[in-house]
Formats: sequence, C-alpha cells, structure tokens
Amino acid sequence: MSKEMLEAFATLEKTKGIKQDVIVEAIEAALVAAYKKNYNQATNVVVEFDERRGDFKLMTEKVVVEEVHDDRLEISLKDALAINKAYELGDKIRFEVAPKNFGRIAAQTAKQVIMQHLREAERNHIINEYSQYEDELITGTVERRDNRFVYVKIGNVEAVMPRNDQMPNETYNPQDQIRVLVTHVGSDTKGAQITVSRTAPDMVKRLFEQEVPEIYDGTVEIVSIAREAGDRTKIAVKSNDPNIDPVGTCVGQRGARVQNVVNELGGENIDVVKYEEDPSDFIANALNPAEVIAVQFGDEEDEKSALVIVPDYQLSLAIGKKGQNVRLAARLTGYKIDIRPESEVEFVDESSNEANQENEDAALNDVVDEAAEDIADSVSADDDSSVDDEDENAATSTQEDEETEQDAELTSTESEDTVDE
Repeated sequence: MSKEMLEAFATLEKTKGIKQDVIVEAIEAALVAAYKKNYNQATNVVVEFDERRGDFKLMTEKVVVEEVHDDRLEISLKDALAINKAYELGDKIRFEVAPKNFGRIAAQTAKQVIMQHLREAERNHIINEYSQYEDELITGTVERRDNRFVYVKIGNVEAVMPRNDQMPNETYNPQDQIRVLVTHVGSDTKGAQITVSRTAPDMVKRLFEQEVPEIYDGTVEIVSIAREAGDRTKIAVKSNDPNIDPVGTCVGQRGARVQNVVNELGGENIDVVKYEEDPSDFIANALNPAEVIAVQFGDEEDEKSALVIVPDYQLSLAIGKKGQNVRLAARLTGYKIDIRPESEVEFVDESSNEANQENEDAALNDVVDEAAEDIADSVSADDDSSVDDEDENAATSTQEDEETEQDAELTSTESEDTVDE
C-alpha cells in the first residue's frame, strides 16, 4: 500500500496540480478526525508520516501518572515501567492506533475530510494558475457539449462556455481546437470554475493585438468596440503617431490583417473606423459606409443624443439591416442616434445662416435709414408750412388794417359832407 500511495500522490500532482505536501496534510487531518470520531473527541492524537516509505502512523500520547483517571490520556507508572524501565512520572508515551480499529462512521469521516481537502487544494491551484490568463486568449480542445455548456479542455482543467458565449454560426464538435477568451476565473459550491467566451468584444481586441504589432506596442490604440457576434463588428481606432494611419494599419496590405481576424471569427464582418475627438466627425465615421450630411446635437439636458441627416438614397444604408448599422454606431460612440433623410429636415448650414444674418442686418439698416430720411423730410415740411402760415397771417392782418383805414377815411368823408349840408 505504501508504494501504491506514493504513486497515487505523483498522479494527483501531475493531473490535478496538487502538491504532495497538500495531500499528506489532507490525510493527516482525515486520520485525526476519524480518531476523534471513534474515541469520543480525544485530543491527544498525533500523525506521523514516513516520506521514504510512504507510511502513515496514527499515534496517541499518554502521560505517565501515579493513578489513572482517564485511560485515553493517561497511563499508570506500573504499566509504563513494563514497557520501558526508563519511564518516569510525567513522561509522554506514544501508542500506535491501527486504522482497522476504526468504525464505519470514522472511516467515512476520514474519506469526507480527504475529499474536501483535495477539492479545496484543486480549486486554489486552478485559481492561482489561471487567474493570470483572465481576459486573455487561450487555445483549448472541445471535450463535450450539452444543452447549456460547451466544455473546453485547457491544460489540465476543464472550462465551460455558456450558450450566450457561443458563436451562433459555429458548431463545436469533440476534439475541435478553438481559441477562446478567458472571461472569469473563480469558484462556486462545486469547486473552481473557468468561464470562456467567443462572443465577447475583447476577443476581437486580443485578435487585433496579435495581428497588428502597432496595436500591441501602443502606437495605435483601440478606443471602443461594438459587436454583434457572428454577424458584424465595428472597431474605432486612433493613432498616437501623426505619421501612421490607424485604419490602414489595422486593415493591412490588401486587407491581410483584418482578413485573418475575420477568418478566426468565422467570416464575421468587421468595420474599422477612425476615432475623432469631434463627436460629430466620430459619429459620421461610425455610420460608414453611409454618407452623412450633418450631425446636430440635442440640448444640454439630453447632450448624449444626436440627429444625423443623410441623403434620401442613403437612408437604408445608414440604418442597416434591421437597424444594425445605426445600433452598432450608437454603441461605438456612446450617443443615441436618430437618423433623418434630408427631405424631411429643414437644414441650413452655418455659413448660410451667417450670410442670411448679414443680409437681414443690411436690409434692416436700409429700412432704418429710409425711415430716418422720411422723418427728417416730414419735420422739414412741417417747418415750411408753419412759415407759410405766419406769412399768410401777416398778410391778412395788413389787409385788415388797410380795410380799417379805408373805412375810417370813408366815415370821415361822410362826416364832412354832412357838415357842409
């Protein structure tokens, strides 16, 4: 049994990654638990392990006393001297306890403790080893599948790929070699669990990092990704070097680089667009291949919304099949996008607005000038009329004076005639 036990230790370490020290510790804990179960919670138990031979010995310690009160913990001096005449009061003597003397319940307890320790050791090993691969691409082998998961063998562990992380246009058969993204490394009640995905947007990012050296070294940066796995992906890139075109770098010569990513994703369409600091330019780029006439933004309360105006014949292209193009563009830019055809929107660009404003200002100035001239002419006419009225009044007054003088002269003449008579 000793040889077989050492071979079992080596097998566990090779297949499960559990060190021999951890296994030995688990067995020691199991033997102690079994002894306590069989001997009413006695605490004077010690486990000895011979690494060379692979033997476990379960020992109980008893103290040499004059009078024994608890035979599980104490031994009389007489009995101790019968074993070895060198023993004295207070010495501790170890006695081996054979596991065959354990009852069925104690043996079952030992088994449960060993299994529990091994599961914990395996879980800790998986978490420590594979947590460094989280959010990274890794190659695995499909082992089997059921209605919920595809089970992928990664190294010595089995990872799961849930249904929503499986590509809708792919079929996974046993022994297939696939590249997956490790999305989660953790544990649950059943032990350690590694979750992988082929639909996560970061998978596209990792594939481009492998295909495009400029992305890997940071010269070209992936700003955002919007993906509908198996159908279409939009990726926004920018260059930290003004002499490098980010889109051309990602596409590669004759599209070789982006085509490698497309092939890995089973023919998924990929649109590489240039990121712009100006939101209107970025939204226009995100709606490629549709042509955009203008982008207008909402008020301050709804600053993350944008109205995009496109030519009438480009409307269906801008929206895309079942709204896919505008939906991906909205995810890529972070704006709520409303697309309208040019015929339904009264649109005037800023230059026209400025020209019209200048024309309106000039016309208003002309009207004001004309009004001012009319007022001035009116005032001048009123002054002339007042002068004419004064002259007429003066003439009338002079005529009246002359008539009065004539009447006086006539009266004087009549008076003289009367006197003569």
